[in-house]
Amino acid sequence: MKYNDFNDYELISMLRESSEEAKEILYNKYLYIIDIEIKKYQRMARVLGYDVNDLYQDALVGFSDALISYRDDRDAALSSFITLCVDRRLQVSIKKAGRLKNKLLNESLSLEHVYESSASPLMDMLSDNFENDPLENIVKEEKTEELMKEIKKSLSSREYEVFSLITSGLKYDEIALLLNKDLKYVDNAIQRMRAKIRKIIEDR
Repeated sequence: MKYNDFNDYELISMLRESSEEAKEILYNKYLYIIDIEIKKYQRMARVLGYDVNDLYQDALVGFSDALISYRDDRDAALSSFITLCVDRRLQVSIKKAGRLKNKLLNESLSLEHVYESSASPLMDMLSDNFENDPLENIVKEEKTEELMKEIKKSLSSREYEVFSLITSGLKYDEIALLLNKDLKYVDNAIQRMRAKIRKIIEDR
Protein backbone atom coordinates (compact mmCIF):
# COMPACT_ATOMS: atom_id res chain seq x y z
CA MET A 1 0.00 0.00 0.00
CA LYS A 2 1.30 3.47 -0.90
CA TYR A 3 0.01 6.72 0.55
CA ASN A 4 -0.68 8.14 -2.90
CA ASP A 5 -3.21 5.35 -3.43
CA PHE A 6 -5.49 6.94 -0.81
CA ASN A 7 -6.47 10.47 0.08
CA ASP A 8 -6.09 11.84 3.61
CA TYR A 9 -9.75 11.42 4.50
CA GLU A 10 -9.63 7.73 3.59
CA LEU A 11 -6.45 7.24 5.60
CA ILE A 12 -7.92 9.02 8.63
CA SER A 13 -11.01 6.84 8.37
CA MET A 14 -8.83 3.73 8.22
CA LEU A 15 -6.81 5.02 11.19
CA ARG A 16 -9.99 5.31 13.25
CA GLU A 17 -10.55 1.64 12.55
CA SER A 18 -7.17 0.98 14.19
CA SER A 19 -5.26 0.51 10.96
CA GLU A 20 -1.57 0.60 11.87
CA GLU A 21 -0.71 0.64 8.17
CA ALA A 22 -2.74 3.82 7.63
CA LYS A 23 -1.03 5.39 10.63
CA GLU A 24 2.41 4.53 9.26
CA ILE A 25 1.48 5.92 5.84
CA LEU A 26 0.39 9.24 7.36
CA TYR A 27 3.54 9.46 9.47
CA ASN A 28 5.75 8.86 6.45
CA LYS A 29 3.77 11.31 4.34
CA TYR A 30 3.86 14.21 6.81
CA LEU A 31 7.00 13.54 8.84
CA TYR A 32 8.66 16.47 7.07
CA ILE A 33 6.44 18.82 9.10
CA ILE A 34 8.18 17.73 12.30
CA ASP A 35 11.60 18.49 10.82
CA ILE A 36 10.46 21.97 9.74
CA GLU A 37 8.88 22.81 13.09
CA ILE A 38 11.81 21.54 15.16
CA LYS A 39 14.22 23.77 13.23
CA LYS A 40 12.19 26.77 14.43
CA TYR A 41 12.77 25.89 18.10
CA GLN A 42 16.11 24.10 18.01
CA ARG A 43 18.25 27.10 18.97
CA MET A 44 15.92 28.06 21.80
CA ALA A 45 15.99 24.51 23.12
CA ARG A 46 19.80 24.52 23.18
CA VAL A 47 19.94 27.88 24.95
CA LEU A 48 17.44 26.69 27.55
CA GLY A 49 19.24 23.39 28.04
CA TYR A 50 16.34 21.35 26.65
CA ASP A 51 17.43 18.16 24.90
CA VAL A 52 16.64 18.27 21.18
CA ASN A 53 15.73 14.58 21.30
CA ASP A 54 13.05 15.40 23.87
CA LEU A 55 11.86 18.17 21.57
CA TYR A 56 11.50 15.60 18.79
CA GLN A 57 9.46 13.32 21.05
CA ASP A 58 7.21 16.25 21.95
CA ALA A 59 6.70 16.94 18.25
CA LEU A 60 5.69 13.31 17.70
CA VAL A 61 3.09 13.64 20.47
CA GLY A 62 1.68 16.72 18.75
CA PHE A 63 1.65 14.82 15.46
CA SER A 64 -0.22 11.91 17.01
CA ASP A 65 -2.73 14.26 18.68
CA ALA A 66 -3.41 15.87 15.31
CA LEU A 67 -4.20 12.53 13.68
CA ILE A 68 -6.54 11.58 16.52
CA SER A 69 -8.44 14.87 16.75
CA TYR A 70 -8.63 15.80 13.05
CA ARG A 71 -12.15 15.93 11.62
CA ASP A 72 -13.01 15.63 7.93
CA ASP A 73 -15.33 18.62 8.14
CA ARG A 74 -12.50 20.96 9.09
CA ASP A 75 -11.75 23.77 6.67
CA ALA A 76 -8.01 23.24 7.17
CA ALA A 77 -6.13 20.55 5.29
CA LEU A 78 -4.64 17.74 7.35
CA SER A 79 -1.11 19.04 6.76
CA SER A 80 -2.08 22.47 8.13
CA PHE A 81 -3.74 20.93 11.17
CA ILE A 82 -0.70 18.76 11.89
CA THR A 83 1.55 21.83 11.62
CA LEU A 84 -0.67 23.71 14.08
CA CYS A 85 -0.76 20.86 16.61
CA VAL A 86 2.98 20.20 16.44
CA ASP A 87 3.78 23.91 16.75
CA ARG A 88 1.53 24.30 19.78
CA ARG A 89 3.07 21.26 21.45
CA LEU A 90 6.60 22.57 20.89
CA GLN A 91 5.63 26.00 22.23
CA VAL A 92 4.37 24.38 25.44
CA SER A 93 7.63 22.42 25.78
CA ILE A 94 9.79 25.48 25.19
CA LYS A 95 7.82 27.57 27.67
CA LYS A 96 8.18 24.83 30.26
CA ALA A 97 11.93 24.75 29.65
CA GLY A 98 11.97 28.53 30.02
CA ARG A 99 10.32 28.30 33.43
CA LEU A 100 12.96 25.82 34.51
CA LYS A 101 15.62 28.18 33.23
CA ASN A 102 14.38 30.76 35.70
CA LYS A 103 16.72 29.25 38.25
CA LEU A 104 18.98 31.98 36.87
CA LEU A 105 16.94 34.41 38.92
CA ASN A 106 18.68 33.13 42.03
CA GLU A 107 22.16 32.96 40.57
CA SER A 108 24.80 35.62 40.06
CA LEU A 109 25.33 36.67 36.46
CA SER A 110 28.79 37.64 35.34
CA LEU A 111 29.10 41.06 33.77
CA GLU A 112 32.35 40.13 32.06
CA HIS A 113 31.29 36.71 30.83
CA VAL A 114 31.03 36.59 27.02
CA TYR A 115 27.69 35.05 26.06
CA GLU A 116 27.92 32.58 23.21
CA SER A 117 24.95 33.84 21.19
CA SER A 118 26.26 37.38 20.88
CA ALA A 119 30.00 37.02 21.51
CA SER A 120 29.59 40.05 23.79
CA PRO A 121 29.86 40.64 27.52
CA LEU A 122 26.72 41.46 29.47
CA MET A 123 27.52 45.16 29.71
CA ASP A 124 27.58 45.37 25.89
CA MET A 125 24.29 43.50 25.59
CA LEU A 126 22.62 45.98 27.94
CA SER A 127 24.27 49.04 26.49
CA ASP A 128 22.35 51.15 23.99
CA ASN A 129 25.64 52.38 22.50
CA PHE A 130 25.30 55.98 23.70
CA GLU A 131 28.60 57.79 23.97
CA ASN A 132 29.99 57.50 27.50
CA ASP A 133 27.21 55.08 28.40
CA PRO A 134 27.63 54.52 32.16
CA LEU A 135 27.14 50.81 31.57
CA GLU A 136 30.62 50.76 30.09
CA ASN A 137 31.96 51.38 33.56
CA ILE A 138 30.48 48.16 34.91
CA VAL A 139 33.53 46.10 33.99
CA LYS A 140 35.67 48.42 36.08
CA GLU A 141 33.76 47.56 39.22
CA GLU A 142 35.72 45.47 41.67
CA LYS A 143 32.71 44.20 43.54
CA THR A 144 30.77 42.69 40.68
CA GLU A 145 28.79 40.30 42.82
CA GLU A 146 27.54 43.08 45.09
CA LEU A 147 26.62 45.14 42.05
CA MET A 148 24.63 42.26 40.57
CA LYS A 149 22.72 41.83 43.83
CA GLU A 150 21.90 45.53 43.79
CA ILE A 151 20.72 45.28 40.17
CA LYS A 152 18.53 42.30 41.00
CA LYS A 153 17.03 44.15 43.97
CA SER A 154 16.21 47.18 41.83
CA LEU A 155 14.44 45.26 39.06
CA SER A 156 10.91 43.96 39.26
CA SER A 157 10.46 40.20 39.06
CA ARG A 158 9.37 40.49 35.40
CA GLU A 159 12.26 42.80 34.52
CA TYR A 160 14.74 40.44 36.13
CA GLU A 161 13.15 37.52 34.30
CA VAL A 162 13.73 39.33 30.99
CA PHE A 163 17.22 40.30 32.18
CA SER A 164 18.08 36.65 32.90
CA LEU A 165 16.68 35.38 29.60
CA ILE A 166 18.47 37.96 27.47
CA THR A 167 21.76 37.26 29.23
CA SER A 168 21.15 33.56 28.58
CA GLY A 169 21.35 34.33 24.88
CA LEU A 170 17.71 34.51 23.84
CA LYS A 171 16.51 37.03 21.27
CA TYR A 172 13.67 39.48 21.80
CA ASP A 173 11.14 37.38 19.86
CA GLU A 174 12.14 34.24 21.73
CA ILE A 175 11.73 35.96 25.09
CA ALA A 176 8.33 37.24 23.98
CA LEU A 177 7.29 33.69 23.10
CA LEU A 178 8.46 32.27 26.43
CA LEU A 179 6.71 34.94 28.45
CA ASN A 180 3.64 34.96 26.21
CA LYS A 181 4.10 38.70 25.67
CA ASP A 182 4.54 40.88 22.60
CA LEU A 183 7.85 42.40 21.45
CA LYS A 184 6.87 45.84 22.77
CA TYR A 185 6.57 44.40 26.28
CA VAL A 186 10.09 42.93 26.07
CA ASP A 187 11.57 46.10 24.61
CA ASN A 188 9.94 48.25 27.29
CA ALA A 189 11.26 45.95 30.02
CA ILE A 190 14.79 46.23 28.62
CA GLN A 191 14.57 50.03 28.40
CA ARG A 192 13.46 50.18 32.04
CA MET A 193 16.31 47.84 33.00
CA ARG A 194 18.86 50.06 31.30
CA ALA A 195 17.56 53.16 33.06
CA LYS A 196 17.64 51.48 36.48
CA ILE A 197 21.12 50.04 35.95
CA ARG A 198 22.42 53.42 34.81
CA LYS A 199 21.09 55.04 37.98
CA ILE A 200 22.68 52.36 40.15
CA ILE A 201 26.05 52.89 38.51
CA GLU A 202 25.82 56.67 38.66
CA ASP A 203 24.96 56.52 42.37
CA ARG A 204 27.90 54.28 43.24
